[in-house]
Formats: sequence, C-alpha cells, structure tokens
Amino acid sequence: MAVTRRGFMKGGALALVGTSAIPSFLTRSVLAEATTAATNHKKLVVLFQRGAADGLNIVVPYREKNYYAMRPTIAIKPNEVLDLDGQFGLHPSLAAFKPLYDQGHLAIVHACGSPDTTRSHFDAQDYMESGTPGLKSTQDGWLNRALQAERMDPKLATAFRAVALGTQVPRTLQGTLPAIAINNVQDFSVGGRAANPNTGVSSAFQQMYAQTADTMLHGTGQETFEAVKMLKSADPAHYQPANGVVYPNTSFGNSLKQIAQLLKANLGVEAAFADIGDWDTHQAQGSTNGRLANRLKEFSETIAAFWKDMGQGAENITLVSMSEFGRTARQNGTGGTDHGHGNVMFVLGGTVRGGKVYGKWPGLENEQLNEGRDLTVTTDFRQVLGEAAYRTLGSQNLDLVFPNAKLTKNGFLNIV
Repeated sequence: MAVTRRGFMKGGALALVGTSAIPSFLTRSVLAEATTAATNHKKLVVLFQRGAADGLNIVVPYREKNYYAMRPTIAIKPNEVLDLDGQFGLHPSLAAFKPLYDQGHLAIVHACGSPDTTRSHFDAQDYMESGTPGLKSTQDGWLNRALQAERMDPKLATAFRAVALGTQVPRTLQGTLPAIAINNVQDFSVGGRAANPNTGVSSAFQQMYAQTADTMLHGTGQETFEAVKMLKSADPAHYQPANGVVYPNTSFGNSLKQIAQLLKANLGVEAAFADIGDWDTHQAQGSTNGRLANRLKEFSETIAAFWKDMGQGAENITLVSMSEFGRTARQNGTGGTDHGHGNVMFVLGGTVRGGKVYGKWPGLENEQLNEGRDLTVTTDFRQVLGEAAYRTLGSQNLDLVFPNAKLTKNGFLNIV
C-alpha cells in the first residue's frame, strides 16, 4: 500500500486508526512519558448532533397552542412529556435525562443557535465548529483555540490533551495545537493492517518521519509515538465500566465509553469530542415513537451511562451538546420537519447549575417565528460554549476562542 507524504499530511498524522499490530518502530521512537498530568483539571466533553436535531420535539414547549396547530401528527402531547418546569417537558424517550435534571446536574438552553441563517448542513456545521458564523475563511476550530487560550504549564500537557473519537480530527479540534483522533482505543496505532511491521504503511510512515525536514510532520510524529505508548500502558482492552454500567451497543455508545476510559486513565485529557448523526428527519419523524424517538433514547441513555460510569470523576466534567440548526416549527407533508433555525443545547456537569431551562423564550405564534417558519434564536451558541470553555478549561481570552463574538463574563448565562 503506497503512502505519499501529501496523502499522509492530508489525512493528518494524528488521525490514527485501528490496527491489529503495533509497528516495532513505535517503541523505538517515543518521547518520554509525561510523569505529571493535571489529574484534577477540569475536562470539557463536546458532542455534535449532526443533521439538525428537532429541538421543539426534544424539549417540548407544551404550553404553546400553536405548537400543536403546526404539528398535528408529530407533536408530543402534554400528558406525554416529562414535565420540567410547567412550560417545557422532555420527549419521553429522554427519560434517562430526567433524574440528571432533577438532581441539578443537567441544564437546558432553548432557542439557542447561530446568528447565521444558512440552512445548509455543510455551512452551518462548519460555522459552529469553527466558531465564526458566516466566515468561511477560518482555518481552525473553536475548541483548539480554547485550549490555546488556556493558561497552562506546558510541562503538564500530554499527547492526549485534545482527543476525538473517530477516524479523523474533526473541524472543531483542528488547529495549531496537536489533537488526536482515535477510532478504537483497544487497537490504537498508526497505519493500516499490515501484518509485517517492516512493510506497508508502517514502514512508509517510519521512513517519512526519519527523513522529513518538515517540523510540523516531525512534531506530529513525536506526539503520535508518545500517544501510542501512553495508551497501551493504560491497558484499554481490559476496561470495565463502573457501577454496573452497560453502554448502548452503538457507535455513539462506544464513543462515550472510550472517552470514559481515556478520562479515567489519567492521560491528561482536557477536551474530548464525539459525534452522533442521523438527526435529519425530513420524513417519518414520528412523535413518541419512531425515528427521532429512537435516536433520543440512544442519545440520553448513552450520556446517562457515561455520567454514572465516571462516578466521582463526573464532578470535574462539563459536557455540552450542539447541533447545526433546529427544524421548522411546522411539520411538512411527509410527516417530518425541514431545516430550521433555533434549537436546544444540553449542558451536563458537576459544577453545572442544572434543573433549569435557560434562555429567553421567543414564543411560537406565527408573528414570533423566524422568517415565519422557525423558532427564533435568542441565545448565541457561542455564549454557551464560551462559558463552558472559560469555566471548565480556563480559557481566558474569549476573543481568541470566538473572534468578533464580543463575549464577556457579564454576558454568561451562569450555567457552569
């Protein structure tokens, strides 16, 4: 299997994939393991619900008469919601969230979203991950910048400071600070499935690493070597979730299970990222049952399992969910909803002031809708992420994290 330097750099030297063999050169070229990690440092976990989740059926404004008029077959009835505060209720498939909300660990921000009004999945996701709505020229992601804005002793940083579950580093974590993508912690390695470590991708990578004069590639290789050694020493193949937790047997369930492994292994993880897709419910969305309900059940039960699995360690975690935009207030002719605007964000954590629905509610009367069709955005998503980065990671320079957003401490919702 031929590997070119151009192809390798395009994929990202830290976009590591599973393989059954660890090339022998890895053990010869590692940096010394970091002996001191910020064991008590706060951790930020960011989840992206790709496809535009329907916030109006996720956290239901069940006192709004027009909600039922606009959604005659897919609305969640008042006697079906899990009441939160007399105005909003959770979709019944989010039952796993209700105890977290009642215990004050889970907060909700409604009518939240981007000031940019695009209805393009690609553009909206790009804007949210870059943190610069409406600006396509941004090269890095907001979470990478948030880590750069943190005041931290460089000696405490490890190769696992920023980690994503998947085959490549997501837009959110791209930037000058090294980030790692892991598809499977049990087979965490470099290259393909070459049985002989002296052939194929492994030898090609070794040769490039040894010969290159490119400092970016050289530095990335060093981080890669260190990461492999550190994770293997944590013995991930024998991980058992705590407290009898059983994660859903899904890609998302496996992602959060592996994030829990990484956080517990004391590898110096500060920021972790995972996706869950399939929220684009144009057809046959369903109400209390169906496509959206199934997704919500997996989403909430996975997060609840993660929270329980982390045990006392959950006190140092802030978890934030986001989706590129909401969906239309009115259902369409195929029992679904189309691309909208305002949406819902969840914030979970040990220091979160939960048990509350935050944000200014704009209403669902026809004259209150954005462009006559969507929930209006009243809280910029960057306010939520900015507060999480500031309070959790200690990212002091919010102008660096979210350029032109003009975020200040005084503008925080005081969720975290």
